[in-house]
Amino acid sequence: MAATEAFRFLGSPEGELAIAHAAVYLASAPKSNAVYLAYRKMMQDVRQKEAHPVPLHLRNAPTRLMKELGYGKTYKYPHDYPGHFVEEDYLPGNLAGRVYYSPSENGLEYEIGRRLARWWKNRRRVKREQ
Repeated sequence: MAATEAFRFLGSPEGELAIAHAAVYLASAPKSNAVYLAYRKMMQDVRQKEAHPVPLHLRNAPTRLMKELGYGKTYKYPHDYPGHFVEEDYLPGNLAGRVYYSPSENGLEYEIGRRLARWWKNRRRVKREQ
């Protein structure tokens, strides 16, 4: 988008260099289909599994009745926890614990994978200490 905007702003021939830089960057950037595979797996579940309601702890409780019914009662706000991460299921009961995205070892996904592993390891350690 930035290259397109640069081309629109600068015009030819200078703007063509922005397009060329973007093309070279994209052609040489590490590639992964991990998000595509996660999306495909998720869509398969959407099509094949029964639709379950949103878990109670994720439901907003703007009224007294909803609060009395337990909406949002046990929700853990990630920003209130160390590392802004909580071990909590956000999926309905029939999908609880399901993992869709598994980052590859390429490019930025390698860092994402390390970060996810660190979060889960730290949460398990904190849980043992409690």
